Amino acid sequence: MDDYQPLACDLYDYLEIACMHRYQLDIELIDGSHLRGQALTTETTASKEEFLLVRTTDGEQRLRMDRLLAITPQDAGASFGRVLLSGNRC
Repeated sequence: MDDYQPLACDLYDYLEIACMHRYQLDIELIDGSHLRGQALTTETTASKEEFLLVRTTDGEQRLRMDRLLAITPQDAGASFGRVLLSGNRC
């Protein structure tokens, strides 16, 4: 797998907010695929790779954050709209 490229800190905050509120997210990946899932938590591995954990209809999935293109919360009253994540690295 490619070397991990950390997300910019201000963008990481959106993922934390999504997890805190358990938002349903429309998630766009840099490979062009989409999925919908409930934001659960973030995690960092010993090698400093960061992941977003989401619950989908297929179960829980770990998404490496530098593979995320954008997230859009689907919840009414969400505190933010679509956030472009790709290309915004530390």
